[in-house]
Amino acid sequence: MSTDPKVTFGLIVGNRGFFPDKLAKDGHAALSALLKKLGFKVVVLSDQDTKFGSVETWEDAKKCAALFRSKRDDIDGVIVTLPNFGDERGIADTLKMAGLDVPVLVHAWADEPKKMSLERRRDSFCGKMSLCNNLLQYGIPYSLTSQHTMDPGTKEFKADLHWFAGVCRVVKGLRNCRVGALGARPAAFNTVRFSEKLLQESGITVETLDLSEVFGRANRIKDTDPKTVERLKIITDYVPCKGVAKEPLLKMAKLAIVVDEWMAASRLDIAAFQCWTSMEEYFGIVPCTVMSMMSESLRSAACEVDVCGAVAMHALALASQSPSALHDWNNNYGGHLDKCVNFHCSNWPKSFLQHPKMSFQDIIAGSVGKNNTFGTVTGRVKPGPATYLRITTADEEGMIAAYVGEGRFTKDPLDTFGGFGVLEIPDMQTLLRYICENGFEHHVAVNLSQVASMVNEALENYLDWDVYWHKG
Repeated sequence: MSTDPKVTFGLIVGNRGFFPDKLAKDGHAALSALLKKLGFKVVVLSDQDTKFGSVETWEDAKKCAALFRSKRDDIDGVIVTLPNFGDERGIADTLKMAGLDVPVLVHAWADEPKKMSLERRRDSFCGKMSLCNNLLQYGIPYSLTSQHTMDPGTKEFKADLHWFAGVCRVVKGLRNCRVGALGARPAAFNTVRFSEKLLQESGITVETLDLSEVFGRANRIKDTDPKTVERLKIITDYVPCKGVAKEPLLKMAKLAIVVDEWMAASRLDIAAFQCWTSMEEYFGIVPCTVMSMMSESLRSAACEVDVCGAVAMHALALASQSPSALHDWNNNYGGHLDKCVNFHCSNWPKSFLQHPKMSFQDIIAGSVGKNNTFGTVTGRVKPGPATYLRITTADEEGMIAAYVGEGRFTKDPLDTFGGFGVLEIPDMQTLLRYICENGFEHHVAVNLSQVASMVNEALENYLDWDVYWHKG
């Protein structure tokens, strides 16, 4: 797994006076060193602040909370480690007074059968239960390691740290997410309606821009403008453009410039586009290549003004640190009940596809003219693991709901157009029934990774959304 140096952890080392103090001292040194070795930044008390830099008393808790508050803007999550039983009150008080509202991972060290003397016995196994009990009483949500007690030197614990870093990225990224909605949703797509107010409650802000402004700004940019020339080269270097005339390529370049400037000025992270048919009829291209390039650079871009789809793409990208795409659950695959065809026109990032190329939008070319629909990025999805996620605002219930799960793209034969792939999911029929019974949209965000556990933990435990995790 790759490290993420941008993630900063607050570290609380628990201690309890009548347990061996040396264990707290050694635990502080070992966890601090491990986190730094893995590329994470660490905020932790030193032995000049408290005994061994640990937290036990009310005074220790006040010092640690003050340190964490001073680094509030940097800390993405808190790791609590219990080298011995630990003082559950001191740790809970620290988190309450710090008021960071970030994910918390609780870790307990493992005892060794040959080291169970009074001087060596940890009792962290028991202490972890007491700490979790207190955190629950204090109303502080927390995450658990994959095993109840763990040696920090194991690969399993290191994997847990990377998992927790992903949870922190998703929580922080969504709580501060700014989404651009470019144009009105297509009239026929009631399915992509959503509640801005419910998203705002979770920290997700939506900014809008009318397509008339986009077209007006783009048309004022000259073909010879250095920005246009530079962007044109970036586009033609991105995917093969054989058979595409220069005029639509120039329009794509100008559209990309306008969108980039708008997103920078509005401090937007991701966007959702009105991709048809106004774009084709009145500007003369599809925006798919521009959107593909955005998603490739982890600025997720969803079509059909599917704001919730863009947020789902973003969540997956935050977890995996790799591009996401918006798919249609589109076709059955013969009589294979655990397989389906995923499709879009498409705007998928090129790294999704085996042989990406620029083409025209086959479906609407007949109504608006082929020459007005160049700009799709087509090809077959690479075989391999996948995570899917759909987020929706359940307006009548006043909540945000989601489903998440994992599958894999196969090599099964398929001859079609656009962006496509055969996706296999264990017990897919149960998932499809859940989607239909609960009124979820036909769009789904997909990422070529396996991060369902991270995403579920972030959305359900920390954002308090209603999440169904399909495990098959």
